[in-house]
Amino acid sequence: MILEIVSPEATLFKGEVTSVAVPGVNGEFQMLNNHAPIVSLLTKGNVKINAQNISIEKEFVSKFNKINEQTFWLPIHSGTIEMKDNKVIVLAD
Repeated sequence: MILEIVSPEATLFKGEVTSVAVPGVNGEFQMLNNHAPIVSLLTKGNVKINAQNISIEKEFVSKFNKINEQTFWLPIHSGTIEMKDNKVIVLAD
């Protein structure tokens, strides 16, 4: 599935991922390929990205925490997420 993370300043990440977990208002939840369509509000926490090959632009690498070669976390304060047709869009503050 495709993940796109957009902040007010720029698109922080766009690429193919195997899963993404987000801090929803009712708790953390994870989305995998072919997840049902969803729109949700996000709270303070980490967007957890898992992918075979993660490529983050050099100017945004400092915003992410590298857990291992296939896992990165992005701390956010709030936001919105939409999942539809194997594309996840995170609008993050």
